[in-house]
Amino acid sequence: MRTRIALIALAVIVVSLGACASKPTASPAQRTTTPDNSANSLDWAGIYAGVVPCADCEGIETNVTLNKDLSCLVKTRYLGKGNKVYERQGTFTWNEEGNTIHLQGIPGGPDYYLVGENVLIQLDRQGNRITGALAANYVLRKTAGATTQAPDILFEPAYWRLTELLGKPVEQEHEGKKVPSLTFEKVGSRINGFGGCNSFSGAFEFTAGNRLRFSKIAMTQMACLDMTVETEFMKVLETADNCYLDGQVLVLHRARMAPLARFQAVAK
Repeated sequence: MRTRIALIALAVIVVSLGACASKPTASPAQRTTTPDNSANSLDWAGIYAGVVPCADCEGIETNVTLNKDLSCLVKTRYLGKGNKVYERQGTFTWNEEGNTIHLQGIPGGPDYYLVGENVLIQLDRQGNRITGALAANYVLRKTAGATTQAPDILFEPAYWRLTELLGKPVEQEHEGKKVPSLTFEKVGSRINGFGGCNSFSGAFEFTAGNRLRFSKIAMTQMACLDMTVETEFMKVLETADNCYLDGQVLVLHRARMAPLARFQAVAK
């Protein structure tokens, strides 16, 4: 009788162990986790700006604002074809991988962008990477998006016309030839300009003591017969770290060195 009871107890234990073995514990890899992608890991909301290639103009100055509520604003200006700015509002969605956005309600323009660390990379109409010699120019870089503390006098002229570069006078406009120039935008701390052959855009930072620095400069890629002035002008923008401003004249300096460039205000 005792032997029979022992056998029954042993059978119950074996069945219980089998039941426990039939309930596997999920491994860490099997547990549901939030994917690590651009949508979830990057601070993507903000303003992105740059100049992208254009088939029949000097370049398309592009400004894309992405908001946390998935709304967006796209501003474009066709360089060399006037100063009209086209504004379009819409929304956007993320792809399944969380690395690409698709703009909605923005007709007549690019609507796919790959989202990276502080950059938007414009894709083709099918959402593929653009290839070729100009591929690197389809990049918009994130700007601060804040209103600068620079004095209003910097923004009052229509633009600042370059009159002197590295101590030499700059030839002024004649027979339709445009003079290198610079424009400051208060919102977003942006600059736009013309170098003598190509148009450019970028960002600037103005701090106490008339400290002025330029960064994130992007240019169109046109070739001209003589690009000496433009090349020197771009080097000056990269080098300058302070300025002198009196209302009609803007002078860029590097430390206490001789003036790098002098501009004259052109009224609106």
